[in-house]
Formats: sequence, C-alpha cells, structure tokens
Amino acid sequence: MGPLLLLLFSCWTLVGAQIPLFKLRSVTLTIEPATDLLRDANATLWCRAGVSSSGTLTHVPVYTFYKDFTKVFTKKSASSELAYPLLHVRYSNTGKYKCRVEIDGQGETSDASKLTVTGVSVPLLQLSRSSLSEGEELTASCSAPDETGVFFFYFYVDGREMQDQQARSNRADAQLRFKGGGVRQVHCDYTVMLPPRSTKSNKSNTVTVSVRELSFRPVLEIRPVAEVFEGDQLSVSCRQEGNSNIPGGLFLVLTHGTQLLGSGVDHVNSSITAKESGEIECSFEVGNVPKKATKNISVTELFSVPRLSVSLAEVFEGDRMVLTCSSAVLVARRLSSEDISYALDSKGPPTTTLGAGRFSVRAPPYHLNYTCTATARGITKHSLALPVRPKVSVVRPSISVVGRVILGRPFQIRCHSEWGSLPINYTLFRKYEPLNVTTVSTPHQEALFTATIQESDDIKLYMCEAANKPNNEGELSPRLNASVIVPLSNATLTALPAPWDVSEGNELILICGVTGTPPVTFKWYRKDGDARLLFAGTANERSMAHRIHAVSRDHSGSYYCEAVNHARNPVCSQTVLIDVTEDRTSSSMWSVRPATAASDEDASVGSREPDVEYTEVVHPQPTDPTKVVLKKGTDTVYTELQNAPPSVVADAAAAAAADHEYGSLQYADLKNTHPLLGPDEDYLHGLPVPVD
Repeated sequence: MGPLLLLLFSCWTLVGAQIPLFKLRSVTLTIEPATDLLRDANATLWCRAGVSSSGTLTHVPVYTFYKDFTKVFTKKSASSELAYPLLHVRYSNTGKYKCRVEIDGQGETSDASKLTVTGVSVPLLQLSRSSLSEGEELTASCSAPDETGVFFFYFYVDGREMQDQQARSNRADAQLRFKGGGVRQVHCDYTVMLPPRSTKSNKSNTVTVSVRELSFRPVLEIRPVAEVFEGDQLSVSCRQEGNSNIPGGLFLVLTHGTQLLGSGVDHVNSSITAKESGEIECSFEVGNVPKKATKNISVTELFSVPRLSVSLAEVFEGDRMVLTCSSAVLVARRLSSEDISYALDSKGPPTTTLGAGRFSVRAPPYHLNYTCTATARGITKHSLALPVRPKVSVVRPSISVVGRVILGRPFQIRCHSEWGSLPINYTLFRKYEPLNVTTVSTPHQEALFTATIQESDDIKLYMCEAANKPNNEGELSPRLNASVIVPLSNATLTALPAPWDVSEGNELILICGVTGTPPVTFKWYRKDGDARLLFAGTANERSMAHRIHAVSRDHSGSYYCEAVNHARNPVCSQTVLIDVTEDRTSSSMWSVRPATAASDEDASVGSREPDVEYTEVVHPQPTDPTKVVLKKGTDTVYTELQNAPPSVVADAAAAAAADHEYGSLQYADLKNTHPLLGPDEDYLHGLPVPVD
C-alpha cells in the first residue's frame, strides 16, 4: 500500500473520529495599490493562504512577513488572509518582500514581490550662528527627516563643497570657518545608501552668514618697479597695516616661490638678486585665517641656457675633438660677450681652453657625459649633458678563404677585423685595385667576397681593407695565402710490361697517372662488357700503381683507370688492351731491377719483387679532349732492356711512372655521364674521398 493510500485511509479514519482534516495548498503575496510608489504614499502587503479542510480548523495559522530575507512582522490570524500596512513609505521601504504561513506543522512561503519607493525627504540645515568674524567657527547641522539608512552629508559655502560627513543616523554636524569678510550662502544635501542602491537628495534650505573682515592686512612693496633683468638687485619689504591689537604682534613671512626670503614680527625687509620670474608673497596668520599679499615679478633673461656641442660627427677613441659651449641669446644692451664666461665640467681627460667657450680634449676610451656652465652678473646656468660615446677604430683585418679554392671555379674570401665599432666597410683588392665593397652592420654578419682565379699564383694578388672612420683610410690585410686545388687532367694508364707482351705467370703493373693537385683517389677497372672495379686507393702523389701477380690467360682484356681529387671532377684514362700469352721466359732474357732501385711510384704497389722494365717511345697524334679513346691513340714501341745495368732499368721504370704526358687522349663527353659507366650513374659514385 502506497503512502497516498495510507494518507487517505488515515484521513477517513480521522473523519470517523470527528477530527477535521486540512491541506495548505498555496501562499501568495500582493502589494497594493502598486509596486512602484512615491515617497509618503501608503501601501498594504496582503498574504493569502489557500487551505482545503474537512471542517473547522482547530489550529490558527501563523503569518510572517520578510523584507530582503529579514523578518519584519508576525501575527496569528484565523482568516485566510492577513494585511501588513506600510504608512508614509520611505526610500528605506524599498526591497523584496515575502510571506510565510504555518498551520499545525504545515508551512508554505510565497514568491518574492519587489516594492520600489522613489524620492527622499528634503534635508534641513541649521547654523549655530549667522554672524561672526573671519577666522571664527560655527556649527552647521544637516538632517534627513524620517529617513533611515547609511548617509553621506555634504556642506556647501557659496556653492563650493567645504566638508563631507558619513553618518549612520539621519543627522550630521560640521564646523565651518570663513576667510575674508562678506556675506556667505550655506546649504547641504545628502546621499542615502541602501545597498546595492543609493539615491541623492535635493539641496536643503539656504542660510545666510555675515562675516566681518579683520581690520589689518599685509602690505608688499618691491623696488625697482621698472623692467627687471637677471642679476638685478631687488629690494623687497613686507609689513602689516591696521590695528591688530594682538599681543606680541603679527609674525610675517616673505617668500619667492619655494624660497624663504625672510620672516619677522610686524615687518620683513630683504634684498635679492633677480634670477627667475615668479610670485613674491607677504603673509601672516591669525588663528587659522591666513592673510597674504602677492606680486608677480617678470625677470628678463640676460643670456640663454648654454648649449654644448662637439666638432666631430663621429668620435673615435683618441681623436682630438673640440667642445663648444655657447649661449644663443645675449641681451646686448645689458651684457657683452666679454662679460660672460664658460667652463667645461668633466671628469675625463685634461682639457685645453681655446678661448670663447671652446675646449680641446682627446676622446677617452670609455663613455662620458660632458656639461658646461655659463656665468655672468652672478647668474650661472648649466647646459644639458652631452653624451660622448667614442667608437673603436678597426685593427688590421685578416683575410682567408671559405672552404677550398679550386682553380677556375668561384670561391669565397672572408675579410674580418677582430676589433672595431660597427658599421665596418670592407673592400676587396686585386693588385691594389678595388673590386667590391660590403658593409658589416651587425655583430654576426660576415664580409664575404666571391672571386675566381685561373692561375694558382693569382691567389696571392688579393688583399682586403677594413675601415669604419669617415673620410679616412682603413687598415689593409696581408696578402691572401691559401692552397689552390688544380682539377685533374691528362689521366693515363701505363702497363708494365708492354700490353701485348704479357706472359702467363708474370706480374702486370698498371700505373695510373694524372696532372693536378693531390691527394688523388685512383680506381682501376677491367672492361668485360660491363666495367668491373679491380682496386681503389688514395695517394698524396699524382700517380699510383696496381699490381696483378701471376697473370693468366683469363687476365686478358681491356683496362682503364679513373681518378678524382678535391675538385670532384673525375677523369678517365685511355683503354689499354692486355693480351696474356704463353710463358716465353725460355726464349728471352730480361733484366731484373734490384729491390734497392725501386721508384717512388712502385713503392705504392706494396711489393718488392723484381720487375721487368720497358722504355716507351711516344708518337703523339692529334686528339679531341672531350672524347674517350676508342682505339689506341699513340704508336708505342717497347724495347727490351736485355742485359742492361740495374740503374738503367730503374730509371726507365721511374720515367714510365712519373711522365704522364704519353700523348693526347680522346675523351667521351663528360658533361653528365661517366665515360665507361651507364648514363644515369654519377661521376663520383663509389669513389673514395681524397684525404689530405
């Protein structure tokens, strides 16, 4: 059985027992006649309860009214509604209202209704007295009749606010003091705070106050009264006039701006030197009332504030510079140029006076501020500070190359001065002729030039200059000294013994030689349809040998070599056809070179075994240097060195290895393809990098 059925069952049981049943259905709050009212209107808040009952209620409902969550009124009433009257509403009645009804443990609260009251009461001003002497005080009271809240009261004299007071009651007092004689008009108003709102009242009634002026006053006199120039002597007097009847007299104070000229009882005299325009004041105070007399003096300038200038547009450390201190304006009828003197203020190097405000000084190796002073007729004026920031002259620059220098190709030259203020102009020279100029303006910028040489010795023709002074020669570097790489050319392959006279079991020496700058990487190939790499190595010489021990008929074929250096332009030799025949040692006698007579080129082979030597007679033929050898390009005749002395054999072998101008070779087109490899393969593919 659910709760609702239990409740109905209980209710029927109670009915049978003659106990009335009820249900508090709703509670509502209404504001009559409206929710927006003017001040002093009457309002009624009605709280109504909706109750369902089986008979007469045995419990009396309790009604409670709330304003902004604060309980303001509570009452029991057997009626189904209850009125809460608000008579002569005020701004403080503005707020949100609710009501709550409770009957025998059941309770409901209404929704909130907002009441807004517009307007506050006019403030009332009262003064303790309406007539007094200047310097005396009166009490002013300002009130906000029938208002509640937090207040800020404001008091005005002749329309100008004089004081403000905060108060939690609807009244505030202020002490007012008046300066000078005459009639004053006093009024007040207020602001009442009802967080988060506030409203300001209208102005109060105005009260008239009569103020009697004191019968004495200060008198100020200044002589001369005519035009005043800087340096003139002024006579100033300050005194009081009238009957003060103050015991001990009046204490007078004489001032010029912030400068105190003098003070004394009843009178003060002072003599001053006119320096600047401004107001001179003579004053005294009675009670809290100050009395003063003022006069403004206008002082004509004898000479203007000096200006300090330097003779150089750019100052470098150690430069002799002239500093000039001068005043642009001089009053000729009162001051001549001889009447004014100038001095230089500096903590730097010693200065030499050149006259007429000119000073000679050598620029220090640090930053310094210079000032100067001009003095005439007891008047001293200081110039603004002149900052001198000396620059650093460049030192002799260094000259070097970036990367490697390859004959016939562009390369970069770097010029750099280790010390010197930016910007620095760098000029590249060749045989003392300027080629190009670049300016370095930032610390990380480099002066780089591009050059090309066709002869190795031309590298020494370059120099550079660094300059950072205007209209002045700079510092010249040494001549450029760098290694020049000559690209390889004239690659030749020499076979020992003769290509057609190689017998089985003998050794075959293939000597590859080039013209150019070592180190050189050499590679030997055998061409049997496709080129096959036999050996590769790097040498610090222009030639290198590859030795094949105990050749057989299988070694017959076409051989060539390839070479590359740091110029990265590989070159290929002519193709040499090797024909290995049967051993003919029984029918021929060959001279054997002793090991002690081996040449430098043979040493790279790595073997000390005796070799057969040949001499080579070359008959050059015209060739095309862009084509590879398609057939033998020279007629070479080999002569056996039979029974020759060992020295002769050694000399012949050395000549064959070192002399690479065997004849012109025809080369294939080397623009984009390797002469003996496929058209899509790079020149340098598989070549070791030359080492230094």
